[in-house]
Amino acid sequence: MEKTKTYSPGKFIAFALVMEIIFLGVAFLLFQFGERWITGLRFDNKQYFILIPIGTLITFAYFFYTRWKAKAINKFADLELFNAVVEPYSISKHSIKFWLFRVALFLLAFACINPKIGSRLAEGKTKGMDIVFCLDVSNSMLAEDLTPNRLSKAKRMIEKVLDELNGDRIGLVVFAGEAFVQLPLTTDYGAARLFLSSLSPDVVPTQGTAIGSAIDLAFQSFDPESPVGKAIIVITDGENHEDDAGFAAKYANDNGIKVFGVGMGTIAGAPIPVNKGKKDFKRDNSGEIVVSKLNAALIEEIADKGNGLAIYASNSQQATKALIEELQQMEKGELDTVVYQDYEDRFQWFLLPSVLLLLIDALLGSRKNKWLNRLNLFSHEK
Repeated sequence: MEKTKTYSPGKFIAFALVMEIIFLGVAFLLFQFGERWITGLRFDNKQYFILIPIGTLITFAYFFYTRWKAKAINKFADLELFNAVVEPYSISKHSIKFWLFRVALFLLAFACINPKIGSRLAEGKTKGMDIVFCLDVSNSMLAEDLTPNRLSKAKRMIEKVLDELNGDRIGLVVFAGEAFVQLPLTTDYGAARLFLSSLSPDVVPTQGTAIGSAIDLAFQSFDPESPVGKAIIVITDGENHEDDAGFAAKYANDNGIKVFGVGMGTIAGAPIPVNKGKKDFKRDNSGEIVVSKLNAALIEEIADKGNGLAIYASNSQQATKALIEELQQMEKGELDTVVYQDYEDRFQWFLLPSVLLLLIDALLGSRKNKWLNRLNLFSHEK
């Protein structure tokens, strides 16, 4: 039996779906995180991000038009007969013209959004306070009594606090058996998020929980002459601490710095994963699984002697809210900082290729050519 070719838009629709997912994904990531993650980037007109999903609606309208056209053509004749009747018309070219228009619309949306990039760094003044996060990255922070684990929960909490800050300088100290300054005091929240995303127990070779050393190192990060409010936020499960964290917190507070204790984990505790490939847990010398538990008493001691607040992340939303409220009550002062200035428009990077694609679309006819005929984008044999 002779095969009959029919008009089938299946390949086009599949390609269109992939492209729209890419368009929406890029727009969502830039809208949510672009200004936070890309240093020196600003969007002049964020409201025009709405043009991206509007373009998606146009694509879906074209879907329905294409499906209706397929049914009409197949009802009229098979594809070879249809091509013989309307020989000058190219279905594939019509699709290419649509995608030139769709990509041009995507670029035009970003031209309207007008990304700006700071062209130079300059010293400036801002109102704010100084905050240093001391984050426990010991192996016990991988315990999964908090979802997905204590360390991931702690990093998310810090990111949520960063979302609420404006002009404040932040620093980051990481610790396990030793403490290290991961990020000096800065207003570059994008850099802070970048460092946070890469943190794991591997960044500190010596295991343990040197909370006192971390507080001392954070204390040294502050300018003692600065009149602004200062805070150290210790985020830990408090297990196996090796030094006098309470004494370090009191010393910091005696010198005008508030010390907060944020407890990660639960009283019931959880085992500590030790093998990513074949999941296993840390065991003691007798082969029993070790259960890591939150040391709530130590968290209370740090907060009490540091004149701060003891917060527990078992309810992370309330804990983050309470921490932010406490920080907002602290004294803000004038800070010397380095900021991006002379933000320059970059809409032309998107406007020019958009106009070029629209010109190509206008100049590209609908007549067939041999190369497009070989693509068979819309044919199906049955």
